[in-house]
Amino acid sequence: MVSKQNLDSSTEIWRRNLASFSGTSRAGLPLSANRAASDDLSPWIARLVSAKATNDPEMLIACGMCNDLTYVRHIFNGRWTAVTADAHETHENEVLLFGQHSKYMPLTCTGDIMSAGFGLRAGAFYALTGRAASELVDRIERTDMFGLMHDDFREIFSADYAPQQWNLAIEECLRRYIERHDPPPPDPISVAFELAAFEDPTQPLGDFAEAHNINIRKLQRIVKRDFGVSPRLVMRRARALDLASQLCGVANEEEADEMMLRFFDQAHQIHEFQSFFGVTPQKLRAQPRPLLTITLEQRQARRLEELELHRPGERHSWRADCEASTDTAKLTKK
Repeated sequence: MVSKQNLDSSTEIWRRNLASFSGTSRAGLPLSANRAASDDLSPWIARLVSAKATNDPEMLIACGMCNDLTYVRHIFNGRWTAVTADAHETHENEVLLFGQHSKYMPLTCTGDIMSAGFGLRAGAFYALTGRAASELVDRIERTDMFGLMHDDFREIFSADYAPQQWNLAIEECLRRYIERHDPPPPDPISVAFELAAFEDPTQPLGDFAEAHNINIRKLQRIVKRDFGVSPRLVMRRARALDLASQLCGVANEEEADEMMLRFFDQAHQIHEFQSFFGVTPQKLRAQPRPLLTITLEQRQARRLEELELHRPGERHSWRADCEASTDTAKLTKK
């Protein structure tokens, strides 16, 4: 059994060393300032996600993430490593393109957590770039295709500004990109499948295909292109991510029982969870997971808003602060 005293002691270490400026969980771990994009960007952009937490310059945070979106992140004021499908990589002060994950990706951060970025809706990467998401699964690319390091934004993406201001700058950067390229919207099948994974990841794939007047082969082809993995894995991953969010304390507690019933029994739950995270649910909960918690919280906030179970801008129950998630700040230093 996990000792609550040991867990509380580990969490207290993070509370003392990490000072978050983008929100905090009720357990004391840093969160991001995350919200939906403005209406003109929402066909392509799923979430704006900026995290700011100061830390001891030499303190190593060993954690990881498991994404169900393609993310672009501008990282600064910290030294990062990642174990990707290709290599053990090191990153510092650069813009990175993260593909979707088929399993947990180990990450470390030494020093401050400072990252400004956004997640693309399913199918948006293909619509914006013509590339399939399958090229990026479990990988990171060094690229600033959206222009986050353009001279107009270089000063804003720094420790001198607040995460809400980073989100505003990202929107302006994306607006320019979309105006230049005039991309089509994502495939409506991918948009609908993403929502289905949020709503009920146990639903039969055949039922979804029939409801959208396509066959299974077409569904598999579209999902592979826009999610990077098979439809079945998308649903299994959604189920595991929902459970992980509960374990990390960044989920709607009223859904806890329902999420447990998505598994046949405890053995099935443990097997499925280990296939994505490499540990049992009990071991995941046994110690704080700062980086994973940040990404899981972003997903759950988006999921509840997409399902219209939570109103955008209202504080989620798992957040300890009273700050709303909307960005009303002007681009002034803070």
